[in-house]
Amino acid sequence: MTTTPVSRSHTAASGLSFGGVLRSEWIKLRTLRSTLWCYLIIIVITIGLGFLLAGTVNLDSSGTMDHASQQSLWLQVATLGIGFSQLVAAVLGALMITGEYGTGMIRSTLTAVPRRWPALTAKAIVFGLTTFVIGLVSIIGTALLTAPLLPSKGVHPDFGDPAVWWGLVGGAGYLALIGLLSLSIGAIIRNSAGGIAASLGLVLVLPAVLSILAAVTRADWARNLGTFLPGDAGGRMYAYTSGTTAQAAAGTIVLEPWQGLLVLIGWVVVLFAAAVVLLKRRDA
Repeated sequence: MTTTPVSRSHTAASGLSFGGVLRSEWIKLRTLRSTLWCYLIIIVITIGLGFLLAGTVNLDSSGTMDHASQQSLWLQVATLGIGFSQLVAAVLGALMITGEYGTGMIRSTLTAVPRRWPALTAKAIVFGLTTFVIGLVSIIGTALLTAPLLPSKGVHPDFGDPAVWWGLVGGAGYLALIGLLSLSIGAIIRNSAGGIAASLGLVLVLPAVLSILAAVTRADWARNLGTFLPGDAGGRMYAYTSGTTAQAAAGTIVLEPWQGLLVLIGWVVVLFAAAVVLLKRRDA
């Protein structure tokens, strides 16, 4: 008679599937107060800055710009807002995990998922996919909405150019990966202010420091080191290349879009792995 309650208890404790964890994280994401506002800000910033650039750019309307330059400008219009919306994605990514530590909800999460790593993995999947979709909708929407404004500026968007579409998708992927980078840092630091500060420092401050150092010392190593930071490497994901090899000065490294993607993925994988290890070893 004593074995039946133990068996039922064991079944109940181990009955939460990974699909259930995913649904749980989706509910958390939808009900987090800052989620709607952050995603709305991303959409507004992306579309607003796109219209601002499309409406103020002053080019020769005689059609003297070559096709690649026109396509590059169109892609720049669509992705101009990424420089600002990446900050929002980073803040939301950190809050996704540090908010649970701040409220103590993390204890309930880890009690429901004793192995711990599935909870963090599910959180990353849900947040990453949602951010990618929001970024993709806002960026492609900006490209389509601003396209009618550009012919009067001497820019004639070519909707059949695959390089532009790869750049649009790359921009959305960059936002998602920056958000995951920040989520991983937040899981490591476990503090909202510290996680946000560390994420923004890695994405914005450190590249600026290396850029100043390279300008003052004229050292190629400082410039090349900055190329492999998340912001610079990921920025290549939405650069217009049209199948041509990026040109660089002697001694300077310039990444291709796929190389920038691999570098940014490497940053996310390393930091996420560290977050998983620490999550399993430390107390909640």
